[in-house]
Amino acid sequence: MLYLKNFKLLNEDKEYSIIEAKKNIHNSFYPLKIFPTKDFEIIDFEPITIFYGGNGSGKTTILNIISETLHATKRNSNKHGEFFYQYVELCDNNYDLINQINCNEIKYISSDDVFDHLLDLRAINSNINRRKAYLIEEYYKKRYTPASNYNSIIDEYDELKKKVEANNMTVSKYVRTELKTNNIIQESNGETALEFWQKEIKENAIYIIDEPENSLSAENQLKLKAYIEESVRFYNCQFIIATHSPFLLALKDAKIYDLDIIPVKVKKWTELENVKVYNNFFKEHSKEFE
Repeated sequence: MLYLKNFKLLNEDKEYSIIEAKKNIHNSFYPLKIFPTKDFEIIDFEPITIFYGGNGSGKTTILNIISETLHATKRNSNKHGEFFYQYVELCDNNYDLINQINCNEIKYISSDDVFDHLLDLRAINSNINRRKAYLIEEYYKKRYTPASNYNSIIDEYDELKKKVEANNMTVSKYVRTELKTNNIIQESNGETALEFWQKEIKENAIYIIDEPENSLSAENQLKLKAYIEESVRFYNCQFIIATHSPFLLALKDAKIYDLDIIPVKVKKWTELENVKVYNNFFKEHSKEFE
């Protein structure tokens, strides 16, 4: 599904008008003076559009500009400086959003959001592990504490009930029964990160995603690739992605803008320098796989 058809970045004249309006000296003009030097102004989208480039190429900056202009929902709000917001204001009418009624959501997701999610789960896991240790101790206490040690009829009933449960269960089953969220401990960071994307991506929406490959193994990157392709095909989603992962660059029918060259051009994923490096490396070591 195509919701966002095109987007126009500011040309050199409009960027200069922002700078000229400010008489005081600035150390940073972000995001000015990036894209005019690349001769890059008009972005035409497909259901999957990818911005490829090395660090400092501007791929994340483009995502920030588009997401801010479209008022995309975010987990975290970052401050970008006054020039950035003036830039965004001038972009207010620089896009063509079609099928807007059918679009349920426009969401921006960064790699930091995934890391924050993993850190939150780590904190939860820490509490779960402490709870687990307590339950193991409780199990053995209930199993081997004589019933005569209880002080009242109510205490005796409740504790005797737990004692019977402990006697009829192994320690692991007792812990699993008492600890309903124990399954979270069994997931690796990569599996949890993949699950994060599967929960975030819904139907009929635009997803603006910065480097989704972070925290994912090669195998899970391929699973995410398949999930994105299915979301486009069956769930009417549009994706705008910044990545240099060869697995995600190979997304079916993706339109890829190479920000490492001037002027910026659309390329096939097999023409990108980063992918060629991988290809040459495996060719050089091909005999080792035989």
